[in-house]
Amino acid sequence: MKTAIIIPARMASKRFPNKPMVKISGVPMIERVWRQGIKANIGDVIVACSEKEVFDLISSKGGRVIMTDPNLPSGTDRVHAAFNLINNKGDYESIINLQGDMPMIDPNDIKSVNLPLEYGYDVGTLATNITSKQEKNENITKVAIDWKKSDLVGNSIDFYKSSKKEFLNIYQHVGVYSFRPNALSNFVSLPPSKREIDRKLEQLRALDAGINIGITFVENIPISIDTKEDLILMETVIKSNNERNK
Repeated sequence: MKTAIIIPARMASKRFPNKPMVKISGVPMIERVWRQGIKANIGDVIVACSEKEVFDLISSKGGRVIMTDPNLPSGTDRVHAAFNLINNKGDYESIINLQGDMPMIDPNDIKSVNLPLEYGYDVGTLATNITSKQEKNENITKVAIDWKKSDLVGNSIDFYKSSKKEFLNIYQHVGVYSFRPNALSNFVSLPPSKREIDRKLEQLRALDAGINIGITFVENIPISIDTKEDLILMETVIKSNNERNK
């Protein structure tokens, strides 16, 4: 399956300005994510940015990087804009939206997000086990899954953040996506759905429009860097890993 891994990067984060360039043990976060994408070894890896600092960094490392409009409304729109610039032959079968704030995501998990497309889904994403404490945390996105169709790929029923237990098979959502090219184009052309606006979860736009989302289960929960506290945790994890590998 010919794949483009596209990493959206934006410096103007309200909660964590200049996040892509923040250094983690001396290496900028966006460079770490880019290197994890390369390790997945499943296709082209492109950083889609809107600032010169990110463009110059990835270019200096020999990476492929595309400058996009800084006013695009979301990371998914940025991925779509970059894809349109690289899809000259029209032969890509999958576009992976790899979030730029997951510097230690397992390359095997990046590979796994393509599996739902191989099973016929329009969009693929990942999920992992959730604890009862995490179920009550309204900052964590949950996904309800129907596993009847396959042991390897489940069908997403709903995404939500509330602490109400409305479904039996609840998992923690891991925000990495694969799209068929036509599904990505369709998705960004749609207006936000009511449920998307109410819950602030853009994946509901897809479900509400009849775009099916398949789920691959993964064991690992990648740390997403959204705050300076997350950054401190990541530094601790990397230091611990380095100590074990000595």
